[in-house]
Amino acid sequence: MIKDIPELKVEDVALAIVKEKNEYSETIWNSYLINLKKRALDAVLVTSTGYGVLNEEKVNTSTLRHFLDTVQPNSFVKIEPIIEDVFGLNNEYWVSFYLDKKLYDKKFIFLPETILEENLINIPVINKKGIMIK
Repeated sequence: MIKDIPELKVEDVALAIVKEKNEYSETIWNSYLINLKKRALDAVLVTSTGYGVLNEEKVNTSTLRHFLDTVQPNSFVKIEPIIEDVFGLNNEYWVSFYLDKKLYDKKFIFLPETILEENLINIPVINKKGIMIK
């Protein structure tokens, strides 16, 4: 039964949208998975999608899936670039991984208009400015 399935709480794993410069000195935004644990995350799968209302029209972006294999302790992995056009949507990242042979998963949602210059903080491990959900 469903009551027999243990609820495994995800801790010390974060998702960040980071403001960076590309090789042409243009501003770009990238999403990153950050492992703040002292142990590696195995078989990491990230699904990303955007949804909401833009210009009074319902919008759903494509769903993208990324297999990141192993994310080492106290490290980060780039997931994908994100364009500013979708900052007005809910940007959802569903992260699943194995730790100690148990499957964990967590949904991270950047709400509309939260990816803004005035909300930037220094992101741990990456040491760049961005928005982070832990």
